[in-house]
Amino acid sequence: MSDNYTEVTHQGWFSRIGESIKGILFGIVVIPLCIILLWWNEGRAVTTANSLKEGAAAVVSVPADKVDPANDKKLIHVTGEARSAADVADPDFGVSLPALRLVRNEEIYQWVESSKSEKKEKFGGGEETVTTYSYEKKWVDEPVSSGKFKQPNGHANQGELIRGNENFPAANVTLGAFQVPESFVNRMGDPDRQSMTEADLAKLPAALKANAQVKNGFFYFGQSPDTPQVGDTRVFFEFVKSGPYSILAAQSGSTFEPYQTKAGDAISFIEEGPVSAETMFKNANSANNLMTWLARLGGFLFMSFGFMAIMRPLSVLGSVVPFIGSVIGMGTGLIAFLLAAIISLFVIAIAWIVARPILGIVLLVAAVGGLIAMRKMASGSKGTATAAA
Repeated sequence: MSDNYTEVTHQGWFSRIGESIKGILFGIVVIPLCIILLWWNEGRAVTTANSLKEGAAAVVSVPADKVDPANDKKLIHVTGEARSAADVADPDFGVSLPALRLVRNEEIYQWVESSKSEKKEKFGGGEETVTTYSYEKKWVDEPVSSGKFKQPNGHANQGELIRGNENFPAANVTLGAFQVPESFVNRMGDPDRQSMTEADLAKLPAALKANAQVKNGFFYFGQSPDTPQVGDTRVFFEFVKSGPYSILAAQSGSTFEPYQTKAGDAISFIEEGPVSAETMFKNANSANNLMTWLARLGGFLFMSFGFMAIMRPLSVLGSVVPFIGSVIGMGTGLIAFLLAAIISLFVIAIAWIVARPILGIVLLVAAVGGLIAMRKMASGSKGTATAAA
């Protein structure tokens, strides 16, 4: 059976009109939600920026080889060698390593469906949609329900994960004289791959060993690793090794906890290697800026989609002649883009006026300028239409 399945559907003009009218409700709901998101995001960005500024002024850099009680509850910066007192183990597979953290990854071989659609408007306002469904076998991290496939025949999935993915932090991790809490250990480092060997295979519990092989560093559970079958599973491990780390958090006795700032955010940063407090705060500010801009972009784009949904009935009405519908669609898309941009600037500007008046005023002026430009464009269009008449 072919691994591709094509479906052609048709939608009449009246049906499209009804669907586009329903889309108006989507726009009415999404636009206010985007405004709320943008407002919340600016408040969050200001709180985080002020918290980082407060933390940078309060931090104390201390040596790792000694815990000074005088620094208790203070925000400290410490760099040292992070070590585990004992190997960390996965009891289900008998794997143990001298590491800060052990990560078990399990994958299952499954059919996976993907689809691609192409829409074409027809004279009279109808629309034809050609959807091609493609099927391929892949290693995935959880079973796929083939019953939901458009073409399940010939693409039936089976099998379950043996134990699933799991993270095992070491029980007793130290950084010099400090104890590192488990919540901090779970955030340490980027794991490295650990290849399984025949010696590791021998340590597997008997129930697992009976159907296991070692191939390319994996524990493989199935008949043949070279020709995997649907339902076969494989397991590999990653680990975070001991080494130098930098921690920026509140000292709590001989361990760490998040430092609560008066500005609102709790501070607890961990970076691999010897990293200065100044650099750690710089990195945190960069991450805050990135998150702020991503949320702004997301709010703006979804607001644009909301306005497009509200105006979509216009392009559907004009689609009796496909060319006219496309032109109207382009025009409404541009208007939606401009409206979303202006409203986004207004929201961001008002949010920043309290924290940074100059920046807020500049943004507000830009928003007003955009609104004036839109009105001039609209007036120019009306004037051209009147002259033509």
